[in-house]
Amino acid sequence: RRLNLVFTPKNGSWLNMAEMELSLLSRLCLGSIRFKTAEAMDCHIERWQADRNAKKRGTNWRFTTEDARVKLKSLYPQHDT
Repeated sequence: RRLNLVFTPKNGSWLNMAEMELSLLSRLCLGSIRFKTAEAMDCHIERWQADRNAKKRGTNWRFTTEDARVKLKSLYPQHDT
């Protein structure tokens, strides 16, 4: 199995948020720890994930649809009703 990371723009999308979570996992959870088995690594990740979810950690997504309509007029047209 391989993991292929692809560059996304800084303010890209949900994909950027997923990439940030993977980076946090790598830096904060795994760090330089060496695991004897894949099961031990999975257990460590599950504990870290459960703690992160319990603390309701997440991404503060501040770019709203209204902001997109202003900044990206051609992509998010305003529909008059």
